Amino acid sequence: MSPSSPRPLEGQIITIFGGGGFVGRAAAEALLLAGARVRIAQRHPERAHGVRALGNLGQVQLVGADVRNADQVLRAAWGSHIIINLAGNFADMARVMGDGAGHVAAAAAQIGARLIHISAIGADAQSASAYGRAKAAGEAAVRAAMPRATILRPSLIFGGEDALTNRFATLLRALPAVPIFAPATRVQPVFVGDVAAAITAATLGEHAGDFELGGTDILTMRALWQWIGAQTGHARPLIDLPDPLSALIAKATGWLPGAPITADQWAMLADDNLVATGAKTLRDLGISPTPIASAAPAWLARYRRQGRFTVMSAREA
Repeated sequence: MSPSSPRPLEGQIITIFGGGGFVGRAAAEALLLAGARVRIAQRHPERAHGVRALGNLGQVQLVGADVRNADQVLRAAWGSHIIINLAGNFADMARVMGDGAGHVAAAAAQIGARLIHISAIGADAQSASAYGRAKAAGEAAVRAAMPRATILRPSLIFGGEDALTNRFATLLRALPAVPIFAPATRVQPVFVGDVAAAITAATLGEHAGDFELGGTDILTMRALWQWIGAQTGHARPLIDLPDPLSALIAKATGWLPGAPITADQWAMLADDNLVATGAKTLRDLGISPTPIASAAPAWLARYRRQGRFTVMSAREA
């Protein structure tokens, strides 16, 4: 934001479907700082009460809407200038991320709002994973209804409340040795703040088309585990699991609550999760990606034996 226009979204009503989650809260905070009035629409709006504290009085509205229901989506979207779709879950992927994306796009088209749709690197109609296929179906539905929509495809997202670095750190602290699924698969983690900045940039300009959001670091899964182990002071022995054994574990136990990996997650790990060559990226939105080493140590410190008071060696830092 320039000094002459500190609140460029003043007067804009922006509805975020699925806005009460990890990425949604970061996006809402950035949009509120830019002056927008933010409406959080999701199936359980009571779970988004924390977003209210990010804005001024009356700047945040919570409404109930299930993206699987086209009528509820249209009611929640009415009056919006811009709509952002972040809705997703792993229990009903095809209906939420596929059909639901279509309902959101249709509502945006009907009321004349701009649409920013959050998909994922790995969205592919031919994907071995249901997640990849559902994301691809959502993208197809969005393009059919809103050809000028902005589609953002992040890689794995890290941040203070993530389910990536925090889960790895928890397991490293708890286990004497850690089995690694797909140790050679490469990922390009992106900071949640950069994803929020990308969403904000898309609201401020006519950035139609697809953008792939990845960070500066390309790491194998093994290297990511090693780095988190070093940062937390829990550098456990890492056991690379053979693919056949990983597939067996995913199939046999993936349906259990708290399973180490589901069959669909294992299918997703079959391919690298990287920004495609030639794709438009964060830099095309004016954003310099944040290295994981610049952000993650701030919250990983709590996993150290003495928290942030732990003395780290130069090698670990």
